[in-house]
Amino acid sequence: MLFTPDTITQTHLLTLAPTSQLASVLAQSAAQHDHLCPRQVLGARMGLLGAQLLGVERPNRDKRLLVFVETDGCAADGISAATGCTVGHRTLHMIDFGKVAATFVDTLSGQAIRIVPHREARERATQYMPQARSHWHAQLEAYQFMSDEELLQVQRVELRVSLERLLSKPGYRVNCEACGEEILNERDVLREGIVLCRACAGEDYYQIVQV
Repeated sequence: MLFTPDTITQTHLLTLAPTSQLASVLAQSAAQHDHLCPRQVLGARMGLLGAQLLGVERPNRDKRLLVFVETDGCAADGISAATGCTVGHRTLHMIDFGKVAATFVDTLSGQAIRIVPHREARERATQYMPQARSHWHAQLEAYQFMSDEELLQVQRVELRVSLERLLSKPGYRVNCEACGEEILNERDVLREGIVLCRACAGEDYYQIVQV
């Protein structure tokens, strides 16, 4: 049910509170991020829902859950806090589409779901918290207790990338035959029989400055 300014009472506001599970995740995210913001709350809610819908345990300890986030920043921190997926564990991958969105993958079953904020989430937050100091504060508070249906949209998706290729083989490493640097996780490129890193193969994002 979506409350409006006319139907929200003080009793409603007292009962519409974040769950203890969400509160714990937000505390962890805020500690890592140095503050709490609406997008962290969105990320946390997305992470909790994604794990729940896939039926995987959280925090993720066995690398069964894999997450693709579509932008860096606050939402990614919330997702990481909720799921336990991190860049260091190779369970959190950033694909920079500039969207507060994430795809959650059960690597055991291959099932994948993509979760995005509902298009009307901001407006609904304002309806919930008409006395808030700003839209930002309304979102910060309301996102913590709005229902999943009001706040988020879920899509079943199929990956276009190979999970086997993405996850690679444990301990795999080779050296680039051009620069000599080590390459992990089968990210090498074979050109005319020569093993190259992606930078030496022309996919570099930097230019070496001679000093």
